[in-house]
Amino acid sequence: MINEPDEPGGLEPARWRWWAREPGRVAWLSAAVLFAGTLVFAINLVDSFIQGLGTVAEDRLVWSPDILGCLLFLISGHLAMVGIAGGWRRIWGRRDLGWWIVAVNQIGSILFMVSAIASFVRPSSGDELAVGIANWGTLTGALCFAVAGVMQEFEHPAGPRRRRA
Repeated sequence: MINEPDEPGGLEPARWRWWAREPGRVAWLSAAVLFAGTLVFAINLVDSFIQGLGTVAEDRLVWSPDILGCLLFLISGHLAMVGIAGGWRRIWGRRDLGWWIVAVNQIGSILFMVSAIASFVRPSSGDELAVGIANWGTLTGALCFAVAGVMQEFEHPAGPRRRRA
């Protein structure tokens, strides 16, 4: 994002940078929201190791950060789609590889949100709403992220990266 070419169709950025604060750029904002979602998921993961939680405490400490993390991932994905499409009205007009990578990631985020909603623990019974949907949503969402990760290997402006011997 910060090292994108300065000119459309260019291959090299003007200067390589490790960090830049560019909140006016949609792509930068997408990455910042994604980072916040990742931190919330870390809280969710740590809290899920706590033993002996009641249903209310489990929903508060595990489920709530899960929902918030999924929401942040969905917002980040939407911002990424806007950023790669070049505007709010052109989200569905572009179909290059970069767009497909973002779209597959967004599908994964939607599936993770479905999984999170299905994993809500009913206070009355202590059961999840839909264990099967929660498990399948997590699995298929993770597969979407994996597929998008493999697709990124072929997205480099100069073509697929090759390992040097």
